[in-house]
Amino acid sequence: MIYKIRVILDTKEDVFRDIEIRNKQTLFSLYKGIVSAFSLQGEELASFYESDKNWNQGKEIPLEDMGDTSNDETMADFQISEVLPNIGDRMIFVYDYFEMWTFYVEVMEIEDKKAVFNYPLTVYRFGAMPLKAPKRNHELLDLEDEIIGDDDEHDADTSFDDLEIDSDLEDF
Repeated sequence: MIYKIRVILDTKEDVFRDIEIRNKQTLFSLYKGIVSAFSLQGEELASFYESDKNWNQGKEIPLEDMGDTSNDETMADFQISEVLPNIGDRMIFVYDYFEMWTFYVEVMEIEDKKAVFNYPLTVYRFGAMPLKAPKRNHELLDLEDEIIGDDDEHDADTSFDDLEIDSDLEDF
């Protein structure tokens, strides 16, 4: 079985690649295919995340075992057919935890055809890859407008000037 997977960069402009991969290949192979298709360096940490139809992020499947959980499963442990068994199944892929290149991964087709190429294979490219990772749309917290606790408990006159930081530093 050959899967055609569309990988879409999370950006305002349309930038996506269609990648074909065999069902028995692993998520690590798909990772390598994405890195190649989008001309990424391939030297940064990355993870796939399970996702539902609304692109809600689920369980993480990392590139490498980071040792911070009891689960030591990595991309190399999951075949494509295990994590993306049906047309329309989705995952989120994050490359480079500092830059946060974020991609949406979706199965477009599953064909019962003989593998005739060296997979994964980029079969369609659309849009130019930006030089820098797109900025994420995170809401900024305006600390001056933020109210901490009840108004009765919050002392509006408290400021950094009231803190005695210098006295703590004298001990060093």
